[in-house]
Amino acid sequence: MGILSYIKQEIRVVRERDPAIKSNMEVFLYPSFKVILHYRVAHKLYRKKHYFLARWVSQRAARKTGIEIHPGAKIGKGLFIDHGSGVIIGETAELGDNVTLYQGVTLGGTGKEKGKRHPTLGDNVMVSAGAKVLGSFKIGENSKIGAGSVVLKEVPPNCTVVGVPGRIVKMGDQKIPRMDLDQVHLPDPISNDIRELQADNIRLHRRIREMEKRMRCMQSQEIEILDK
Repeated sequence: MGILSYIKQEIRVVRERDPAIKSNMEVFLYPSFKVILHYRVAHKLYRKKHYFLARWVSQRAARKTGIEIHPGAKIGKGLFIDHGSGVIIGETAELGDNVTLYQGVTLGGTGKEKGKRHPTLGDNVMVSAGAKVLGSFKIGENSKIGAGSVVLKEVPPNCTVVGVPGRIVKMGDQKIPRMDLDQVHLPDPISNDIRELQADNIRLHRRIREMEKRMRCMQSQEIEILDK
């Protein structure tokens, strides 16, 4: 695909997923637009084993945008990085089509692996602001990672993950994240656990009161029998 085709594709992607944009010209100001075009050039150089030139292009883009994409990463079409500052994509990361990343996202390694060290994201995955995905496992297609989550193990397709460490709180969600870019209204497993504990506490207190009441009744009956 030529540079003009990439530009047209990126304009379409940005306009589709950012409601703040008002014109095609604004796309040229987007860090996501700039860094992805630089990545495409750097990746071609990397594949031809021009490693120094590839890193030179990618590091120039990182300085300009605050987004660091290693030229060795494999990225499908339709990647959108919203805002983007602090986004890091490692060398062996693989991203499918129509992936959406928000600011502060890290697709990194654990420091304990060799070879394939970074995650693989399926098609239509959304990773919300500040989330970290660390390791050489896969995030299944159409899955959503909640803001600030730390994901350390594989996620099946069509799931929602939140928390530290990341926990699957919803499975089989048929919504495509790039069509539903809500980062906020996600299930909260900690709040759910607290509510369940509170409910259990209320039930236990009720049982204790009932037992105390029965014991007082039994004591009263024993006293009456002794008095007789």
